[in-house]
Formats: sequence, C-alpha cells, structure tokens
Amino acid sequence: MTQCASIKTVVLDMASPVVCFFQCTEGHEEVINPVAKCLKVMVDDFHEQFNLGFFGLKHRLKPLFLGRCNHRLSEGRIAGPPHLHLVLFGHDGALRWADMRLTIPMGMAQPSDDPFVVAGSGGVVLGEARTNHQGRKALLLVRGSEDTTELRALAETMGITIVETVLQSGHVDPRTYFGKGRLEDIADERRSTLSGHPWEGVDLTIIHTNATPRQLVGVNQALGVEVWDRVRLLLALFTAHASSVEARTQVRIAQLQSDRTILREVAQQQTTGERAGYGGGGVTALQNVIANLNRELTNLRRRQKRHANAQREHRRQRIRSGAMTVGFVGYTNAGKSSLFQHLSGKPVLVEDQLFSTLETTVGRMEKSPRILLADTIGFIDNIPNATLAAFKATIAEALNADLTLILVDTSDSLPEVTRKLETTRREVLERQEHETEGLDDDRPPYVVLTKIDKVTPAQQAAVSDLVTQRGFPAPVALSSMTGEGVEELQHFIRERLFGSPFILHIHPPTTAHPDASERIVSAIYDQGMVEEDERGENGMIHMNVWMTKACLAQLRGRWGSRIDIK
Repeated sequence: MTQCASIKTVVLDMASPVVCFFQCTEGHEEVINPVAKCLKVMVDDFHEQFNLGFFGLKHRLKPLFLGRCNHRLSEGRIAGPPHLHLVLFGHDGALRWADMRLTIPMGMAQPSDDPFVVAGSGGVVLGEARTNHQGRKALLLVRGSEDTTELRALAETMGITIVETVLQSGHVDPRTYFGKGRLEDIADERRSTLSGHPWEGVDLTIIHTNATPRQLVGVNQALGVEVWDRVRLLLALFTAHASSVEARTQVRIAQLQSDRTILREVAQQQTTGERAGYGGGGVTALQNVIANLNRELTNLRRRQKRHANAQREHRRQRIRSGAMTVGFVGYTNAGKSSLFQHLSGKPVLVEDQLFSTLETTVGRMEKSPRILLADTIGFIDNIPNATLAAFKATIAEALNADLTLILVDTSDSLPEVTRKLETTRREVLERQEHETEGLDDDRPPYVVLTKIDKVTPAQQAAVSDLVTQRGFPAPVALSSMTGEGVEELQHFIRERLFGSPFILHIHPPTTAHPDASERIVSAIYDQGMVEEDERGENGMIHMNVWMTKACLAQLRGRWGSRIDIK
C-alpha cells in the first residue's frame, strides 16, 4: 500500500468535494488516473465504493459527505469533525490511500431534525457498510401467532441473538406494522433499560414479515434503531456468505434493489408538501443517491448478463460433447452440498447452516459416460420474486439440467416437509416454464430423501408416503454421512439419463478384426460405465454397460461384427 498523504485538516468545498482528495495527492498524479479501477470512500464507520472512475464523482460524493456530517451534528454524539479515509484501487491491484480530517464549513454546521439517510436508510445500513453481525442483539416484532422458527434460525446463522419476541394481535398497520402506541411503549422500554436488562445492547429490530418500505421507515422513526424485515435479513445473510465474484454481484443487485425502494420512500416523505421555487425544483441529495444507485445497478446487471451468457455457452458446449447434467434443487439446508461432495469428490462448503451455498458449483459424477452435477442456491418460502430474480443465472444451471432432483430433509417434521416440498416444487415448475432454454417439457423432477441417518425407518416411510401422495414417483432415500443409499441413487441417475444398460456380446478375434478382445473391453471401460463383466465360453465376453448412443456407434464402426448389442 502506498501512502499518499498523512492525516491533515482539509476544508471541504461542497461544490466540489473530490478536490480534497486531489489536494492530498500532490506529487502522486498517477493516483488521479481516470482509468483507476475503483475508489472507496470511508467517513467514520460508513463506507461506499465507486467503480465508475472519476467521471461525475464530485456529484456522487456530495450527498455522502453532506448527509454524514449533518447526521453526526444532529445526533450530537460524536465530538470533532468526521474522519475521512480514501482508498484507490488501481488495475495493477495496488492500493493507495489518504487520511484526513474534514473541517465542516459553517453553512453545513446546522443541526437537522431529520437526519439524512444514506444507502441502508429507513434505519437499515445499506450497501456494504457492515457484513459481520456476530454478537448483535435484536428484538423480533410479530403479528398474531406466526411461527418464527425459520426466521430465528436465519438470525442464529448470522450470530444474531433475538433477546425477546414482541407480539401484537389485530390488523397490521400499513404505516408502522405495529400500532403507534405499542411502538412508543417499546421505544420507552428500550431507552430506559438499565444494566442487566435483557434489552441492554439491543441495536436491531427485525419485523417478521416482508415489510413495505413505508413500514420499515415508520418503525425506524418510532424506535430509533436499525430495522430489518425478512428480506433484509436474508440479504444480510447472503452478503456475509457470498465469496465468488458472481455471488457478490447477484447479492449486490438484490441489495440495491431493496435499498432503492427504501430510499424512494424516504425521499417521498422528505419532499411531501414542498413546492418548487423560482427556477425549478432542483435535485435533492437523496435523489442524487438514488441516481447513483441506478447507475451501479445498470453496471452490475451488465456484468451479470455477461456471466449468464458465459454459463449458457458452457452448457451448450457440454451438450455438444455428449455430457449429461443432474441439477440439485431443494429448500435451504436440505443436504445438497453434502450429496454433491459425496458423489463428485469435489470439495465444497458443507455446513449445517442456512444458505451456505450461493453460487453454482459443477462437478463430475462419472467420467464415462460423462455425468455432471450442479449444486446451487437453496429455496426459501415467501421470498419476493424481485429478490430471487437476482439469482436467475445461478438457478438456471440446475433448471436446465437433463435431470432435476429435489432434495428433501427427512429429519424435518411432516408439516415442514410438506411446506418445503411445495415451495421447492412451485419454484422449480414456475421457473422451468419461463426460464429454461427450449428443453423438452417431459423432464419431471424426482425426489431424493436425505439425512435418513437421523430418523427411524417409520419416520422415513412416513415422509416417503407423503412424497408419493403429492404426485411424485417413489423417492430414493440416502444418507451422505454414512453412504447408505448413495449407490442406489447413482443407479437411478444412470437409468433416468440413459435408460437400461446395453447388453454387449464381444466375439473372439477374427481374420477381419484381429484385435485382442481386451482392447475392445478397455475401450468400453473408457467410454462407458460397466455394471457387469462376464467371461463366457469360447472366448465370448458379456458386458452390461451404460453408454451414450454416439459412443456405441463409434465402437460398432471400429470393430463391426465383433460387438453384438442386445
């Protein structure tokens, strides 16, 4: 890392805030190169990354700096000017940085009754401001007698402790989810907490629903803490687990789409009742932030489209090569990655937690005939289509497979199995109808029961009966931990992809085809999966083998009458 400037005080000109960075890099003109990869700007604990070079940068930095400074002044909790940290990433991967203190001009030093809300607003930290939520404490707001087990599991996966569940019956308030009086009571209780109180250290409120932007902003204004709903909890979990470039791209798209709805709600509330003055209405800082967000979304979608096109081309190449693909789908934490690793031997992240897999991984079950496996993101109930659409390219890998297997966790209760199975079937069938690439419609999904080592035979039989009652064929049951049932699944996959094995009879050498029989046998082993190899009388060899028709035609063309097919 190359240091460009030491800590110093800079007067921030809000007409051109980026000039402060330029002033601090005297003698380092290469830092200002417009082809720089990206610039990360950090004000206190908030940061934002710009990937578009320096064109129009000052207009993008202005709402960030102005809003953060006003927010600090309005809260009156942090003494001294904000601390600014700038990091520039070049195409060569080098990092160059500058530290400085901002002296706020007097025109900015006016407290605001309505603190500026930047990405993550409505009480939600937007963008990439925070990814580690381990150790946080939260309140859970629930209407009626809804089951909160799944949401609690999501929070636990992130290391968030739900200290108390607050219930309220009656109709949902369209503005604040809970009633106004109930929220005031919660806010008073939180402010009056003493040492040892269960609510001590609570800095997060989770709403047990897919809340509207209006409700998120309303609850934040009433309680004064960060507010998540079910969708934002999922997005925070996705952000924490995303590791590859493709996964981070699709998570970022989903995050920005959600952020934009909240920012629009805040902007609408702040401008309601305003009237345009002389010369027009102008542009507010929030509108600038939304415009920047839209530009970033456009760039990310272009990147995602390029990745989707590359994946599509890879699928076409696999089809041309004769490879067959098996796609694993299912509810999150159904055991997809464990089974994938057991069958392919390819190391993947296998953990007993929700959404440990966010990107598609392709591995090989068998070399000949070539069978590939696709492990992808799990489904979850009641997730908006707009959010799941960001993962379209990832899900498409499994949906466009020659064989789709729905994995079901047998250790769940029967009502849970029913709910998760129906959620997965709905998502698979809907997306196969709209997003597959012209494949035959006669590709029904099949069910695989996982984790049978955790249940009794009676429980396994009950789940199997439930699956058949839902219109599926009899499922295959297995355990990736013990290996029980895995060979049966491999046999099942071969039969569904290639049908029954070919029965080959190899005759002894002749004058026309003098090659040794073992040479033919070796070629069959190379190009197919041999189930049975029996040596008969008079030099005859009998083999049961799975093989593509193209490979079989090559063998017949080379050795002709030496090979009989039954």
